[in-house]
Amino acid sequence: MKNYTLNSLLFTTSSNYEENLQTLLTLIKQTQTNSIVVAPEVCLTGYDYDNFEEMLDIAPRAIDEIKKVSKNKIIILTMLERRGEEVYNFAKIFFNSEMVYEQAKAKLFKFGDEHNYMTSGDAKNINIVEVDGIKIGLLICFELRFKKLWQRLEGADIIAIPSWWGTLRTENFKTLTNALAIINQCYVIASDSKNKECTGESGIITPFGVEQRNGNKPCLEIPYDTKEIKKMRTYMDVGIG
Repeated sequence: MKNYTLNSLLFTTSSNYEENLQTLLTLIKQTQTNSIVVAPEVCLTGYDYDNFEEMLDIAPRAIDEIKKVSKNKIIILTMLERRGEEVYNFAKIFFNSEMVYEQAKAKLFKFGDEHNYMTSGDAKNINIVEVDGIKIGLLICFELRFKKLWQRLEGADIIAIPSWWGTLRTENFKTLTNALAIINQCYVIASDSKNKECTGESGIITPFGVEQRNGNKPCLEIPYDTKEIKKMRTYMDVGIG
């Protein structure tokens, strides 16, 4: 098993999509080889519904550019894409210059009008995916609130949570991400936007429940230690294999 490093990103998404892409690429390039990097939900565009078609246009170029910087790195983020007549918010995993997995957001946030612009994915597609020997689960923002989805990811080594989480519910975000790590005895990498309407509480939580938040760091980095997962599941046996 390679010695991976975990990274949660924190930055502001501006109205300039190209600028956002370059910010993301720069941060990814600064991470170590064998890094797992999680960026905020829709970090390239935000929910810029007034420029809906332009939001969709950035995806193909962004995918090509992210592939180029994903050599020996696992990169996780979300972006809006049209498939046929429908638009979805896809979480994507990039690894070794390829996009290796995608998962459409199944639980849309109606208070944010997401259901008026996007189609829900199927919650049955929320499953663990193995990338380079690491079992990874994905929950996109609002999906964090659904306990049945936590169960679908039982046994994951890492759960990534790209988010655009409202600042009024900051403590909810921190409490839920901490609890998820403790309940599933795994690492949680939660990445939220630095935009003023969001919590800015990106961070990484260990299987023991020890949290580190980015604070003012655009990239928080901690070592990934599989022994921590095994230790928790052995000595605090709650039935997670």
